[in-house]
Amino acid sequence: MNITRESTDALNAVLKINVEKADYEGNVEKVLRDYRKKANIKGFRPGMVPFGLIRKMYGRVVQIDEINKIVTGNIQKYLTDEKVEILGDPLPRMDENEKIDFENSENFTFSFDLGLAPEFEIKLNSKNKVTYYEIEADEKMKNDYLENYTRRYGRFEKAEITEEKDMLKGSIVALSVEGNPAEDGLTADDTTLSVDVIKDEEIKNMFLGRKENESVDFDLRKAFPNDFEIAAILKKQKDEVSTVEGNFRFTINEISRFRAAEIKQELFDRIYGEGVISSEEEFRNRLEQEIASNLKAESDYKLSVDLKKLAIDKTPFDLPEDFLKRWLLRVNEKTTEEQIEKEFDSFRTDLKWQLIRNRIAKNNELKITEEELQKEAENITRYQFRQYGLFYATDEQVASYAKETLSREEDAKRIADKILEEKVIELIKGMVKTENKKVSLEEFNKMFE
Repeated sequence: MNITRESTDALNAVLKINVEKADYEGNVEKVLRDYRKKANIKGFRPGMVPFGLIRKMYGRVVQIDEINKIVTGNIQKYLTDEKVEILGDPLPRMDENEKIDFENSENFTFSFDLGLAPEFEIKLNSKNKVTYYEIEADEKMKNDYLENYTRRYGRFEKAEITEEKDMLKGSIVALSVEGNPAEDGLTADDTTLSVDVIKDEEIKNMFLGRKENESVDFDLRKAFPNDFEIAAILKKQKDEVSTVEGNFRFTINEISRFRAAEIKQELFDRIYGEGVISSEEEFRNRLEQEIASNLKAESDYKLSVDLKKLAIDKTPFDLPEDFLKRWLLRVNEKTTEEQIEKEFDSFRTDLKWQLIRNRIAKNNELKITEEELQKEAENITRYQFRQYGLFYATDEQVASYAKETLSREEDAKRIADKILEEKVIELIKGMVKTENKKVSLEEFNKMFE
């Protein structure tokens, strides 16, 4: 076997693999003999099928399969041995490879296009500046956090007389022109209706000041112009209510009113676990810590975005774009050329960052330890638990869940990539000059518009 590489330019090359009969003949023979041992062909005892018949039946398929294995394996070996860094995968040159005659030839030449990784240097220094936006918490933000907790841990309570924010449970029935329950008309029992959602103010007022067992006759379509809302009230599918019109009668069976949780020990215990927080002052201090932590995470994210952009802007290099577009089209069978063109700018940016990130990691010999993986998996676990309101999970529970996450290869790789990226971002931060600037949350959010 002979492999040659010819560069067409700095970013593209053609790889040619010459395969001779001696390279594959032994493997083909071995596979066919294994076939003979297992073949179950009518008229022959197992293992006694003539070898010539086996070759005639399976020889060509086995030959092509073994040649493909040899070509694939040797391409990878060549790229590794020669330290050739490529982007994507080698692409067969179909116009040349399709001419190969397996029926009448014993020696073959296969051609592949290669997209070569570009050469570049990282030249970031203290002359390059980036801003760290420090978000200042205002009273509105603190109050919003507090309201979020009191609403999240609030509950519905039974009420005597309806108000605008109440939820009503009851039955609904279609009315005839005379104002009586219509024969064979639409009905629904044990359904719910939110007074606040009613669109027509006059109808909304009709529902206010009502008690249990009282009824309200109203135009359902006028109160709820949306088919989804009507379908929910009538317990039907959306396409079943598109023609629903006219008056309906809603009879109130139960009035429920939402009460936000009171700021007292019961709330503290439900959020953080019994006895962890013992006063309103401690609770508010804890909220401020959470706000500061969340705002810092937002600021850090913005800084990482800006550092990536700076690294890309200050590290110019070209990519084998025509090759990459062909490769993307090949590996994404359902994608069209138009879609690839539309999304290529984003792909190009991501690929450039990946190359820069990997180069910085390699230059600085960055490693990721098992301890770092476990710690990061635990951090992610704690965040997920908090999202579900599980603030009081024990360290043992968190560690066990994190370990289970790392046992899944895909999750472990994702976490390792996150750690590597954070390490690289920290290195870039040390290369350039960072200037702090205090901003409001509104100013900060406008940067992402």
